[in-house]
Amino acid sequence: MTRPTGQPRTSRTLASYAVGALLLSVVLAGCGQGGDEVDVDVTGTAPASPSAQASESASGTASPSAGTGQGRGERVELPTSRRPRVVATAVTGLEAPWGLDFFADGDAIVTERDTTRVLRVSPDGEVTELGTIDAAAPGGEAGLLGVALSPDFEQDRLVYLYVTTAEDNRVVRAELDGDRLGATEDVLTGIPNGSIHDGGRLLFGPDGHLYVSTGEIGEPERAQDRDDLGGKILRITTDGEPAPGNPFDSPVWSWGHRNVQGLAFDGEGRLWASEFGDSTWDELNLVEKGANYGWPGVEGRAEGTIQGGPSEEFVDPQAQWRTDEASPSGLAHADGHLYLAALRGERLWRVPVEGDGAGEPEAFLVGDHGRMRTVAFAPDGRLWLTTSNRDGRAEPREGDDRILVLKP
Repeated sequence: MTRPTGQPRTSRTLASYAVGALLLSVVLAGCGQGGDEVDVDVTGTAPASPSAQASESASGTASPSAGTGQGRGERVELPTSRRPRVVATAVTGLEAPWGLDFFADGDAIVTERDTTRVLRVSPDGEVTELGTIDAAAPGGEAGLLGVALSPDFEQDRLVYLYVTTAEDNRVVRAELDGDRLGATEDVLTGIPNGSIHDGGRLLFGPDGHLYVSTGEIGEPERAQDRDDLGGKILRITTDGEPAPGNPFDSPVWSWGHRNVQGLAFDGEGRLWASEFGDSTWDELNLVEKGANYGWPGVEGRAEGTIQGGPSEEFVDPQAQWRTDEASPSGLAHADGHLYLAALRGERLWRVPVEGDGAGEPEAFLVGDHGRMRTVAFAPDGRLWLTTSNRDGRAEPREGDDRILVLKP
C-alpha cells in the first residue's frame, strides 16, 4: 500500500565508541556544526516526567534572513494568517526525542535517542512507553534515531527503527502488539557508525520502499565511495534488499552526502533532503537517482564542477544557509511548502516548492524554543515539532524536551 503524495502524512509519514573521549572532544570542538555541532557571518536539572501541557502562542515572526546565502535582508512581517504558530504543547519532559511518525488515529510514535525508549504520544499528551531498544548504544550523536511505520502497518503492525549498535548503524523492525513492542529483527546492517554524523532518518516513499539517510561518521572519504553505506541516501525494500531500479545494484540511491537527517516527499513525489554542512553552508537538496552531492569536494553550491578539481558533476543544493542559521535536521512537506527544523539555528524554516526547485526560505520561531530536531505533519494537518535541548549541546529549559503543535 503506498501513500498518496501531496498530503500531510497520516499513518506513515563507533568507527566505534572506542573512538574515546579525546577524539570526541576534538570533534566537538572542530566539527563546525553546533547543531548537531562557529559563529559565522551570513552570505541541568532533571526534568519532570513527560506530561501534557496545553499552551497558546502567537509566536511566528519571520526572521531577518531569507537564508539563501545572499546576505541579510529586511525583516519580513507576514500577515498573522500566513505565520506558522504554536497552538499547543502536546507533551513536556522528554529526553532528546529524535524520530517521529503517526498512527492513523493521530497518536505519534516517538523515539528518544539516549534513553532508547519508544513512546506513543497522544495529541492530548498521554504518554505510553512501548518498549526500549536494548541493542542501541547511545553516545554523542548516536543512539536510537529514526522511526517509520510500515506502509501496511494496519495489517503487519511493523515498526522500523534506525539504531546505532556497538558494531554499526542498522535498520531493524519490530512488531507492535497492543502497547508492547516485540523483539527486533535486523533489516539492513553494516552502515558505519560513530559518535558523530550517523544520519538516521527513515521515510517510506510513495513507491512503498524505505529511504534511509546515513552520515559519513566524520570520515569524509566515505561519502565518495559508492561501496560504502556512509554518507548516502539508501533505498531498500521492506525486507532490506536493494530496491528495484536502484542505480548501482546496491542500497545506494544518492551519494556524496555529509550528514542527512531530514527526508520528505513533495506533492510531485520528488524526494528532498536536509544536510548538515561543515563550517560554511548547510543544504536543502532535491534528490535525484544516482546523483553525487559533492561532499567532501564541495560544501554548498559548486555550480556543476570544481575548477581544477574532479570532473565528476555535482548536484547543487536548492537552498543553502550559513551554519549558524540552520544545522538542519527534520524535514516535512505539505501544501506546497517544505518545513525544516534547525538545531543550531533554533528556528523553523519554511521553503516554498516552486516549479523545478525551491523558492525563498522564511524563518519562524527564531530562538523561541531552542534547538529544533524533528518536524512532521499529523493526520489532522497540524505540524508537530520536537525540541532538542537535552541532546548535550544546549542548556535545557524548564519542561524540555517538548513537542510543540503548530498551525502551519
